[in-house]
Amino acid sequence: MLSLALGLWGVRRDGSLWRDEAVTYDMARRGLPELWRTLERADAVHGLYYLLMHALFRVFGWADPLLVLRLPSVLATAVAAGTLALLGRRLAGPRAGLAAGLVFAVLPPVQRYAQEGRSYALVCALVVWASYLLVRAVESGTGRAWAAYGTVVLSACLLHEFAVLVAAAHAVAVPRAARRDWARVALLAGVGVAPLAVVSMGQSEQVAWIGGTRTGALVGFAGLTLLGTACAALLPRRRDAGRVGLVELALPLFIVTGLLLLLVSLVKPLYVDRYVLYGQAGTALLVGAALDRLLRAGGLIRARAALAAGATVVALLPVTLSLRTPHSRVDDVTAVAAAVRTAGEGADGILYTPSRRRVWSLVDPDSFRGLRDLALDRGPADSGTLYGTEAAPSVIRARVLAARRIVVLHDPAGQPLDTTTQEETKRQALAEHFDKCGTRTVRGARVSVYAHPGRC
Repeated sequence: MLSLALGLWGVRRDGSLWRDEAVTYDMARRGLPELWRTLERADAVHGLYYLLMHALFRVFGWADPLLVLRLPSVLATAVAAGTLALLGRRLAGPRAGLAAGLVFAVLPPVQRYAQEGRSYALVCALVVWASYLLVRAVESGTGRAWAAYGTVVLSACLLHEFAVLVAAAHAVAVPRAARRDWARVALLAGVGVAPLAVVSMGQSEQVAWIGGTRTGALVGFAGLTLLGTACAALLPRRRDAGRVGLVELALPLFIVTGLLLLLVSLVKPLYVDRYVLYGQAGTALLVGAALDRLLRAGGLIRARAALAAGATVVALLPVTLSLRTPHSRVDDVTAVAAAVRTAGEGADGILYTPSRRRVWSLVDPDSFRGLRDLALDRGPADSGTLYGTEAAPSVIRARVLAARRIVVLHDPAGQPLDTTTQEETKRQALAEHFDKCGTRTVRGARVSVYAHPGRC
């Protein structure tokens, strides 16, 4: 109930959404033939999620689009919190389970992705469910229990293939007596997700935007590792060789999955914390069980544990509030559209630099009406791509020079510039033949107006 309340609180974020959600909105509202054609070329890793959202928009197309986008994540997070409480209860008792569910609900990354129209909350819910089913399968040893576990793991991987990393965490948690059964199920799940992996490897340009792992991400991962390790030190280890222990499951759930993605990133940058959001479940399990153990201690230790828990909740309140504002994401598609409506008065053309920022126009095309997309060859749906295809450099240059007044959408200052021929042509034509009349900065974007010399 706490998770559901936090998810519903401010879920519309004042009507704002960011560019990844704009992609979800656009893909979900394409016809099935166009959607399938796009997935053959790009973003297949999110294909099942887009199909689910397509079905929801078909059924609830009359409702507020922001709610249709985000309520599945809200509900999935609530389910994940409840399932985690059941898992903690099974492994460490009812109070530890309740504490784990409450901790999970208030974790900032969990609160953030509970209110986003992306797949990460749904994947997290499936991974938590799979972990619960793993514990049951190890205890019962029945084929039916193992089949249920394998089905949920496969579903999580099909929803986002980086969920396959949880297999490594579960491999560490499974006791020796059950490893053969687990290995069989894991192999079948791997075979099931292999076609998606093959297709997505051919679409690796989709993650080309990921640079080296940022210091903030490393510090965050290191901090969680220290917190989890400290909590684990307070808890007993598995005594029954035929059962899954809480520490043996929870510690690898966030350390092993995150560490594997970091190691892969040494070869090809892929580490983004939301890709392993489900690791937060391991953190919550350990913190919840440790908190229960401290609260059962006597006197001063119990008082200090309660005081620390209360202080942490108070300290998280500013973060909780900020996550529900339009400024909490890297950009604000709604604010960009409003800025274009103002800047576009008297303009006859628009340029997106880089071209992938055309995503800003997908949600509210009326704000861009009357502005010719000077670089566009074929639109996103028509070309079966996420952002459309652009014309040859010579065509772009001719269109730019023929325009009188141009609205240009840029990334924020300081971002690296794309070096494609089309992008260089846009910048060169503007620099040589236009004056910049002014720039307005909005969240995650700059909206500039260019005109021929002396006509600003």
